[in-house]
Amino acid sequence: MIEQTVDLPRSGKSMEIFVAHPDEGGPFPPVIMYMDMWGMREVLRDLARRVATVGYCCVLPDFYYRGGRVRYAEQDDARLGKSFDDVAPGRQSALRSAMDGLSDAMVVEDTEALLQYLDGCDWVRPGPIGAIGYCMGGRHALCVSGKFSERVRATACIHGAYLANGNADSPHLIARRARGEIYLGHAENDRYAAADVAATVSAALEGCAVRARSVVHKQAQHAYAIPDRDVFDKHAANRDWEHIFAMLRRQVAGQGPVAAAVSTQT
Repeated sequence: MIEQTVDLPRSGKSMEIFVAHPDEGGPFPPVIMYMDMWGMREVLRDLARRVATVGYCCVLPDFYYRGGRVRYAEQDDARLGKSFDDVAPGRQSALRSAMDGLSDAMVVEDTEALLQYLDGCDWVRPGPIGAIGYCMGGRHALCVSGKFSERVRATACIHGAYLANGNADSPHLIARRARGEIYLGHAENDRYAAADVAATVSAALEGCAVRARSVVHKQAQHAYAIPDRDVFDKHAANRDWEHIFAMLRRQVAGQGPVAAAVSTQT
């Protein structure tokens, strides 16, 4: 495994990017990983490494770079990631400020710069790319899938937050312009994406060119897919990876036919 951290110049600042890909067999098809609300940290790097180990170049950007290199995640005495409600009020305010200051449009703009960066990397194979996002990153991945539909052909939105609103630029409406496949992994108990929201997203993607699969994991909670969280659901997370890797093989690595759209529950 080859790993490196790259600083990509962005409007007088620099966006930190963690890059991981296999040592041999390149160039590799690219996958962009979109961070959750807690931002850059080791558990996300491990998730990027997991993608890289099966033959991809996975890049994990720090989209909070406009506020400097800040780190918000905290762990409890058992070294498990704390939930938002368990973090001190001052840290909650800082995190909320960082999230509110990062618009979907900013992430789309940064993704365009990332695509240009990937196009210039010798170890990256030209062609379609994948996008995997958690929490707010799931929302960002949906936006990117529609904004860059000619490039992004495999999109995974995992316990995505605030996916649908009443605006014309709602992420679930932007995603209607996507191509290839979208996989949505939902938690049954998720205050950031209630059952009616998951249904709204699935309905919006019906009849579109993109093929969508939506899975609702029974008894799972928001953030179930992050291994260091106290709500981690191994079974649900592994089911997500099963679908994600199959989708990447079909759409990004170019191995096998495109699957029909399916909506299931586990």
